[in-house]
Amino acid sequence: MSRLKPFFPLFIFIFPALFSQAQKKNSNKVIHIRHTGSAPVIDGRIGNGEWSEAEYVTNFKMVLPMDTSVAKARTEVRMTYDETNLYLVAICSKPVQGPYRVESLRRDFSFLKNDNFIVFIDPFDDQVNGFAFGSNAAGAQWDGLMYDGGKVDLSWDNKWVSATSNTEREWIVEMAIPLKTLRYKQSMRPWGINFSRLDLKTAEKSSWAGMPRQFPTASLAYSGLLVWDKNPPAPGANVSVIPYVSGSIGRDQEHAGSTKLTGKAGVDAKVALSSSLNLDLTVNPDFSQVEVDQQVTNLDRFELFFPERRQFFLENADIFGNFGYQNIRPFFSRRIGLGVPIIAGARLSGKIDRDWRIGVMDMQTARQDEIGLPAQNFGVFSLQRRVFKRSSIGMIMVNKESLNYIPGSMPDKPVYSQYNRNIGLEYNLASANNIWTGGATVLKSFTPGKNGHDLSLSGNLQYSSRVWTINWQQEYVGRNFVAETGYVPRVGYHKFNPTVARNFFPRSGPILSHNLMVNSTYFFNEAMHMTDNETNLAWTITFRKQPVLTTWIAHDFVELLQPFDPTNSGKDTLARGSLHRWNAFGTSFTSSPGKLFTYSFNMRYGGYYSDGTRLNLAAELGYRFQPFANLYMAINYNDIQLPKPWGKNDFWLIGPRIDLTLTNKIFFTTYIQYNDQLKNINLNTRFQWRYRPASDLYIVYTDNYLPAPFSVKNRAIVLKLNYWWNL
Repeated sequence: MSRLKPFFPLFIFIFPALFSQAQKKNSNKVIHIRHTGSAPVIDGRIGNGEWSEAEYVTNFKMVLPMDTSVAKARTEVRMTYDETNLYLVAICSKPVQGPYRVESLRRDFSFLKNDNFIVFIDPFDDQVNGFAFGSNAAGAQWDGLMYDGGKVDLSWDNKWVSATSNTEREWIVEMAIPLKTLRYKQSMRPWGINFSRLDLKTAEKSSWAGMPRQFPTASLAYSGLLVWDKNPPAPGANVSVIPYVSGSIGRDQEHAGSTKLTGKAGVDAKVALSSSLNLDLTVNPDFSQVEVDQQVTNLDRFELFFPERRQFFLENADIFGNFGYQNIRPFFSRRIGLGVPIIAGARLSGKIDRDWRIGVMDMQTARQDEIGLPAQNFGVFSLQRRVFKRSSIGMIMVNKESLNYIPGSMPDKPVYSQYNRNIGLEYNLASANNIWTGGATVLKSFTPGKNGHDLSLSGNLQYSSRVWTINWQQEYVGRNFVAETGYVPRVGYHKFNPTVARNFFPRSGPILSHNLMVNSTYFFNEAMHMTDNETNLAWTITFRKQPVLTTWIAHDFVELLQPFDPTNSGKDTLARGSLHRWNAFGTSFTSSPGKLFTYSFNMRYGGYYSDGTRLNLAAELGYRFQPFANLYMAINYNDIQLPKPWGKNDFWLIGPRIDLTLTNKIFFTTYIQYNDQLKNINLNTRFQWRYRPASDLYIVYTDNYLPAPFSVKNRAIVLKLNYWWNL
């Protein structure tokens, strides 16, 4: 009970918010969809009366720059369906004549850098989960799975068809979305739906069902209704088999290795067990086509987080990976199979009915004799039930097991744990109007030899109105809490993190809005002795043409819990228990996303560990030859001044990138990263040809160099071919 006492104030505030539920906000926004006997031709044009029988909606509401008027950029949407597809056409007028503005033809483009139209579909009308499909004005597709009521996971990729056309007065997008692609119940005739439009020339974001400007247009709490004329058709059998073959040739010159030629084959399968529940299978998976992580200059005391990029782990990933908080994740899929072959895996995920979601995953990795790593099995079970209007209760169990292994049986090899398990319960709060959000999580770990102090408790509550954003978050992680298949970089602490922000909206002038934010983060050890504090005061200005300027000041206090090298370069360490205080200030600016030439910069200057100083300068430059080429350069410089033995330390991180989208099916990317801290130059080049929907040919070339003297560390070239086969 003593561990729960600091959480009592948070629970007192959460419980009144449980009952702040109300009916759906935009239930009066309705579009009716009727069956068609003549399917539209998807060519981006309207002709021959093919859409004449379909009901249309218009009168979009402006969300940005203001949310109190009708949109200036007129948008008209029509929908129909047949036995196999859901069809949609959107006619997007151009209030300001001139060419459209897009980033490239690449799939899943950046929302803020493209004239675009997106539909958000909520087949269960639960205002939490759904699907998103969109297109920019040049025809690049954008699709993803929706979760948490307004977030979109763009890693989801499926087969659907779209086409666009452009004139001086308007651009048109047509879509045909296979019903097999969606997950729904036939008995549900009203679906949640909303349409979003971004026009960069007028800097206007709008949606059919209007919403407050502080929320993204993806917010399902404010969706309207799609009403079917009869029950939606049965999607039919939905089984996809995706085989692949790959080959690679590489050489590790840093360790005098010989040239290696390898080949590999495997298969993935997707089986729709019902219209809303999906089974994914993989045998001998290969992820060689995945882009490399973007490197950073690491000055942190704790492990850095890099997001998952492998496709198999990403669909419906929220039901597994979103349990917990940013730095308290009981499951993190990157712990599985990085550097270790995966033999096979299976994942069951989706909706059981309108209120219940389930996720089950089991992965098996191979034994690695050279490092004494045993074969391991990773199992995850997650169950979630919707409560009230948009809130949910969930539970998770994670199990990592070493097979046929006795710890310490090989004295000359590292020792691995026999097992590690986590079990947890979570409540997620989301009010009907999205003003109140938050939740609470309880986790317990089970690890041989670590008993007691193995709990994690965390919770937060946020109030988001047009004027105020107020958030309280707190965490407790016991010193024996272990999540080997999760991401918990720090243990043995209490954390308190209040945030208050006030928004201002001038009625005229060049400033659209500005806000003042105060944020303070406190860390205490388990005896409630303060070990860390960072307090930040920030002022952010958003201009009417969308540039953003931020300035801030901060105070830091750190009591080191372990010896620490403040440069992470291996020179020396500061003593455990030493105290460090400093002040710092900084500014950042991001240009308007609608320009062909975009840029941003960040500056930070102030104190650092051991009475030192740190100057950080960072800039990003981009220019696009729309829609075919996007040139990008990122530069990050750190100048750290410390007493001996560190002295003066300069770290450069430079990353030019060339992104060519020759068509919406052929992509070429070259990415170079020079990391002065790691003494490494990385070159990664990737060619992708989408020769059929969801079927690709990849050619990937990777090089790593030692900067001085300039020499090759290792290099490899990979060819991979996969094919999406619908049975």
